[in-house]
Amino acid sequence: MVIVFKSKPSILSSGVVVGPLEKRSVFQTYFDKISTDERLQEASNEKGNAMLISEACQTILKKSNLNNLDINYLLGGDLVNQMTPTNFAARELAVSFIGLFSACATSVSSIVIASLLTELGASDFSIAGASSQHNSVERQFRYPVDYGGQKPATAQWTVTAAGFVLVGKHQPKLPYVEAATIGKVIDYGATDPFHMGGAMAPAAFDTIQAHLKKRSQTVQDYDVIMTGDLGKIGLKILIAMFAQSGVKKEDLSRFRDAGAEFYGEDTAFLAGASGAGCSAAVYSGYMMEQFKSGRYKRVLLVATGALLSPLSFQQGESIPCTAHAIEIGMG
Repeated sequence: MVIVFKSKPSILSSGVVVGPLEKRSVFQTYFDKISTDERLQEASNEKGNAMLISEACQTILKKSNLNNLDINYLLGGDLVNQMTPTNFAARELAVSFIGLFSACATSVSSIVIASLLTELGASDFSIAGASSQHNSVERQFRYPVDYGGQKPATAQWTVTAAGFVLVGKHQPKLPYVEAATIGKVIDYGATDPFHMGGAMAPAAFDTIQAHLKKRSQTVQDYDVIMTGDLGKIGLKILIAMFAQSGVKKEDLSRFRDAGAEFYGEDTAFLAGASGAGCSAAVYSGYMMEQFKSGRYKRVLLVATGALLSPLSFQQGESIPCTAHAIEIGMG
């Protein structure tokens, strides 16, 4: 489903807060704050995740010279059970709250809904985004962090990061949301939780294809088409799928992936980065700055999500995936 926003809601500001290991990211100069402590001096990983969100939102308020009473809605989610870190951060911000779960695709689905609320005239200012905290997510979905289990080369590293943006009415000379595509749930029968890129690549392909078709566009209409956290292997699969669909070789370089690039070529992170905070941090930080500098004029941001749970994995279910896309323009 493709949505075209006639009012072109603008992305007015952004806030990105990350953990200490994320200082090794190639995008680290675009983060507003890099914490020296994984838990942000909180008593638990989950409380640290909530603090990530709170500080990202406070960064937005400070940059925009606003306070919480000016904000109409907070939209966001994370990967912990029942999204408790986001819920608790919303308690502190004390504004109308819509919790969302699209797994790692939440970074984009939240902006889509914030843009819809703006388009309808129901919101002047909405904060939208997503987060993840490495230790809490790894403990929940895979092995206890202290277990020290070896991971295969297809595995990705869950980042500790929160990325949020302020969405409001259109303003000239700021990036704006022109259109969005809400993806389907795609399941190719993948069952390996250590190969998320391969599981999610078909969903990204389906959503991008649908967006280009409905918008009567080609890959050439974008400076960049950036997916969220397919990682190095998932990105290769996506590019191969588009090559088979007829996209010219010279245009395949327009495809990039935040997870594949997040930690550069550091082999300690295997196939790259993942987590809802991965795309959120890159989109809210690096991408917004590229628009403001004039480097990019039109970008398609695609966040992918693996819609599994620890219970569904234990029950032998396959991994359904989705991808949501937003078309960002400038001017």
